[in-house]
Amino acid sequence: MNSFICYCLLGTFILLSVFLPQQPVYAATVYFHQGLGGSARNVTVKKDDSLIELARSHDVGFNEIADANPGMDPFVPNEGAQVAIPSEWILPDVPSRRGIVINLAEMRLYHFISRKSEWVETFPVGIGDEGWDTPTGTFQIVQKIVSPAWHVPQSIQRQRPELPKIVPPGRDNPLGTHALRLSSRKILIHGTGRPFGIGRKVSHGCLHLYPEDIVRLYREVKLGTRVTIIRQPVKATAVNGRVLVEIHGDEGRNLEQEATNLLVRKHLFARVDSDRLKAALLAKTGKPTDITKR
Repeated sequence: MNSFICYCLLGTFILLSVFLPQQPVYAATVYFHQGLGGSARNVTVKKDDSLIELARSHDVGFNEIADANPGMDPFVPNEGAQVAIPSEWILPDVPSRRGIVINLAEMRLYHFISRKSEWVETFPVGIGDEGWDTPTGTFQIVQKIVSPAWHVPQSIQRQRPELPKIVPPGRDNPLGTHALRLSSRKILIHGTGRPFGIGRKVSHGCLHLYPEDIVRLYREVKLGTRVTIIRQPVKATAVNGRVLVEIHGDEGRNLEQEATNLLVRKHLFARVDSDRLKAALLAKTGKPTDITKR
């Protein structure tokens, strides 16, 4: 397929994803047992489906669905083909499961409803583009905003001098309908008018959610909620005696070393089949994978 056709198809999908209302069939609140939650499944490609549309309708990011279906054309998958929906996850490895945890490596947000509860809200996110990396660290939500106006940063004004200094709420506002300001002040968790960017590196550092997801998260969180932003391309857990890993591609990281360190720290390495671990590291599907020694 030539680049012109690809560009036209992408434009069509973008228009559809913005203007056609879509409600996820996946429930955002997931029960996690021994660090594993959700349930992966397959769906059949229908006429005019794309991975972009299927990702949104199942509340996963574009990166997740593309990695879980290697070799499949994301814009024109074959009608009747089976698409893996990667709706099963291992929880990030953090000292305290509290507030919001965002793992940039997998482009996913986890909202721990209660320290004692095993029910967790989880949403895909868009993150900072190259050169505009979303910072890691621990922050707090200091402001909740409905219908936010966009105060265009000077760095963006220099790139796009045609923009006004303030973009009012509405269709042209990239912040969407709701926003949560973090204590860094420059970083927001907000909605978007471009849902095709969820699960991609698209922002100038902010964190984007699907329009329907930001409404739900906005309603659930309170001022002062802790937000921990991490970069963890390798996750691991043990469930019913089986060792599972979840591997995400992250350029510049030694994934094999990170996996080994994590498995040793969790006292799981002795139970791992090295060939199965290497295969998981090579595939980087982003899906929990059994690497237990046979």
